[in-house]
Amino acid sequence: MVREIGIPAKLTAAVHPDRYRQFVREGRASPAYLLERYTTSRRRATLVACLIDLEERLTDAAIALADKLIGNALNRAQNKQSRRYAATAKDVGRLMRLFHGTIDALSTALNNDSDPIEAIEETVGWANLIKARPEVVALAETADVDPLMVAVDRYATLRKFAPALIEALDFKAGRGSARTIAGIHLLRDLNRSGKRDVPPDAPMPFKKEWRKLVIGPDGRINRRLYETAMLAHLRNKLRSGDVWVERSSAYRRFDSYLLPEPAAAPIVAELGLPTAAEEWLQQRGRELDWRLKKFAQRLKREQLEGVRFVEDRLQISPVKTAVPSEAEALADRLDAMMPRIRITELLHEVARETGFMAALTNLRTGERCPNESALLAAILADATNLGLSRMAAASQGVTRDQLIWTQDAYVREDTYRAALATIINAQHRLPITRSWGDGTTSSSDGQFFRGGKRGASGGDINARYGVDPGFSFYTHVSDQHGPYHVKVISAATHEAPYVLDGLLHHGSNLSIVEHYTDTGGATDHVFALCAMLGFRFCPRLRDFPDRRLIPIDHPASYPTIAPLLGKRIRADVIGEHWDDVVRLVASLKAGHVAPSVMLRKLAAYERQNQVDIALQEIGKVERTLFMLDWLENPALRRRCHAGLNKGEQRHALAQAIYTFRQGRVIDRSHEAQQYRASGLNLVIAAIVYWNSIYMADAVAHLRAQGEIGPDDLLTHTSPVGWEHIAFSGDFLWDRAASATGRKPLNLTGKQRAA
Repeated sequence: MVREIGIPAKLTAAVHPDRYRQFVREGRASPAYLLERYTTSRRRATLVACLIDLEERLTDAAIALADKLIGNALNRAQNKQSRRYAATAKDVGRLMRLFHGTIDALSTALNNDSDPIEAIEETVGWANLIKARPEVVALAETADVDPLMVAVDRYATLRKFAPALIEALDFKAGRGSARTIAGIHLLRDLNRSGKRDVPPDAPMPFKKEWRKLVIGPDGRINRRLYETAMLAHLRNKLRSGDVWVERSSAYRRFDSYLLPEPAAAPIVAELGLPTAAEEWLQQRGRELDWRLKKFAQRLKREQLEGVRFVEDRLQISPVKTAVPSEAEALADRLDAMMPRIRITELLHEVARETGFMAALTNLRTGERCPNESALLAAILADATNLGLSRMAAASQGVTRDQLIWTQDAYVREDTYRAALATIINAQHRLPITRSWGDGTTSSSDGQFFRGGKRGASGGDINARYGVDPGFSFYTHVSDQHGPYHVKVISAATHEAPYVLDGLLHHGSNLSIVEHYTDTGGATDHVFALCAMLGFRFCPRLRDFPDRRLIPIDHPASYPTIAPLLGKRIRADVIGEHWDDVVRLVASLKAGHVAPSVMLRKLAAYERQNQVDIALQEIGKVERTLFMLDWLENPALRRRCHAGLNKGEQRHALAQAIYTFRQGRVIDRSHEAQQYRASGLNLVIAAIVYWNSIYMADAVAHLRAQGEIGPDDLLTHTSPVGWEHIAFSGDFLWDRAASATGRKPLNLTGKQRAA
């Protein structure tokens, strides 16, 4: 229906990209009666931009839905195969013991020069062997079944949407994927004509194993298997960018995500990256060779703290963090001195102190919101998961209509991001934050929230969190406890692609140099990109002893640590694709494309080129250097552990705030879900800022009384406490807005909970 209007997508080239996005934002947020008041030219421009954007979003949604359905069919097939293998475990063990006994009997007969048949009869029993024969055949057939043969059971589900998808979208591809397009055209022709038989010369661009399965014993092509294989193959091609759809945002041509080479050159120079791979390989080769030899010597002499080499395997002692009793007593004393406050009063006070409300501007006019209480109430409605209607019912001083209008006009992802950056910058300027860190290190981790259990809005299931579907709020937290970035992702997706999103696009004044994650945030791609973009990536790897050190020189150069080494780096691949890699890095640095988008495409099954392989080889070098740092530097292990603990403290506060509707994410659109996460993160940042201010006042008071020791004890305190803050009850916005000045410290000596 959108296409029938006949608006060409090339019209977007007539305006600046930022202006086009502004048209789209206004159109999506404006009701019809407001658009009617626009001038004719502005109204038409807004509507045209929205229609172009709508076609892109509908295209992306259709492909994403097909991707999920096809993926589910393949995943179910693999799971079914796994269950079959598990069910035959006992039979396999019994038959293997029978087979082992047969081999022993034959071996004994051969050594004794006796009759082998009689030996089998005496030890195993010939009848038992004959009886086991059909079981062996059945197990062999089970092991040989390809997941495609099981996935075809979902053919009826695939047929419900596949013909419409193929008919509605115009797929494009380069020369390397021409057979894929030919196969799609063939399926389209078969659907149009109603023919059931696939011609014998049908293109088969999928893997060889599937080609053998698709062609039956009679030489004819099985239509069900062929169509299922083609759809699975098309899914992989769309993910990698080998195949694309012109009027799409998420499934564009791979090269369209990268900066042109002339535009990338100055960014590459600014990052200090070598123009040739040989220079990088020589520099890294010398460093890695020296580090590996040094590590081998220290390991042999047992000079590495907490690291042992036992039976060709590393043993690493867990990090132990001891907090002095004086520090714990100081933290308790500071918590007890925090004033009791309502969350409404806290938000108004932080707004006055930081001015973050100025970042939440009107979508159409760019002006500030005249009703600060309504805007703060809308933010708190997101943060607590209360919703606008319930927030209005529980509030004094704001109405439901005010909240709806305020949210539509002022609350957006970009204004949330700007407001958050304002608070983070304000907290970063506070002298007390230097006790916790200098703002150059951070950590990131995902926090699971259950979904609403309603179709697509329920999220995905991750067995790590139980059987409930849901979402993950992936948050970056600075060493000063400020949560400076958040992103809603699927609970079932890998966290690693989103690590760089927060590091590159947080918008605050933090200058992050070192970043920590757990195992879920670590891949060789992230190691490579972090190093080339100027970040030191330090994940806490759960499977550290099982990972191999990867040398650039031949592994034989390091005989004493040979069991720890893997295959050497493929320097030829790095050299061949170095220009593409640095162009990708420049595109990420410039913000031309989100890192998560590119990393997901590079991780796709089938690829347009070998950029991902080259990037992975670079990442292996950087990971090896990091692993050597980790093994040789106990202080790094402790820093990483402490950094991740700060993220866990933030998660606990988030659970205390996001409590309404049982803490479930019930919003159906990703945009609304992101608003929930952004509102929650903004309120947490406000609490951290407010706590930092009053902790500084409490420290100053104790020092004036001569009751506080050295500054290093403050390192073990935290501004993420909330016992003194009232999150629920009536929200008295008028009273909170009229309050002025700071609250007095609680000097009674008794710790009070709000």
